[in-house]
Amino acid sequence: MAAKIGPLIVIVGETASGKSQFAMDIAQRFDGEIISADSWTVYRGFDIGTAKPSRQDRTRVKHHVIDVAEANDGFNAALFKTLALKAVEDIQQRGKLPILVGGTNLYIDSVVYDYSFLPPVSPQVREARNKQVLSELLQEADEAGINMDGIDTRNKRRVIRALESGGQRPTNTELRPNTLLIGIHTDRETLRNRITERVDKMFARRLEQEVKTLSQKYGWDSEPMKGIGYREWREYYEGSKTLTETREQIISASMNLAKRQRTWFNRNNSIHWVNDLSEAVDLATTFLNKKQ
Repeated sequence: MAAKIGPLIVIVGETASGKSQFAMDIAQRFDGEIISADSWTVYRGFDIGTAKPSRQDRTRVKHHVIDVAEANDGFNAALFKTLALKAVEDIQQRGKLPILVGGTNLYIDSVVYDYSFLPPVSPQVREARNKQVLSELLQEADEAGINMDGIDTRNKRRVIRALESGGQRPTNTELRPNTLLIGIHTDRETLRNRITERVDKMFARRLEQEVKTLSQKYGWDSEPMKGIGYREWREYYEGSKTLTETREQIISASMNLAKRQRTWFNRNNSIHWVNDLSEAVDLATTFLNKKQ
């Protein structure tokens, strides 16, 4: 008999939609712990610009997969999946409820749809291929007999990945059993107001100083310095953008991220959308009370 799969609640939503607070409330009501599915909060030292959960919140409810990577080491979805699944198992073994929350869609899907990722490639091999022109790469793929159907052959990065994988494609399965996906519905105007408010709070918490310190320590080309809330400051420190322009850039980039997140979520018919916490609590209660 197959092993019983324990319950998992997943909370998704656009950036600044309030999903983190929803997750905190659900965790406290149902004795849960939070697994953060965010591609930026994994990095140590990147706190203000990532809107990382506060030390107080992490004391009230245990969080997992936060501060697990150094800026110069990088991070990816395959590594996240490994750490997240370990956290799910650990939480369930202690009789608590795992709650996966975040807006990094690939991280979420890697767990709930059991993505199978392609093997990593050495930086040296990738660097060599990056120096080749697209026509050379396509010829190499043709000579290797790699099926390029469904791959945008105008996109050099995707052609390189096809070569690296030998034509293998990542795979995924059906939705994980015993899993509830809750989506936080937020209208566009409310979302813009929340994003603006959050950015202003980041500025008040001295985001400018955090970025300056981290850019001096790691340089602008390190992976987490490319995230929203950090990359926009480069022109400011180079003297070509004002503080006001930097603020507006961060708000605009956050709105664009929310749009991309919404597009991704809209493709998933398994998400139960709610407008407020009470609806989320009702869904979670019904889900957890059903015969597992």
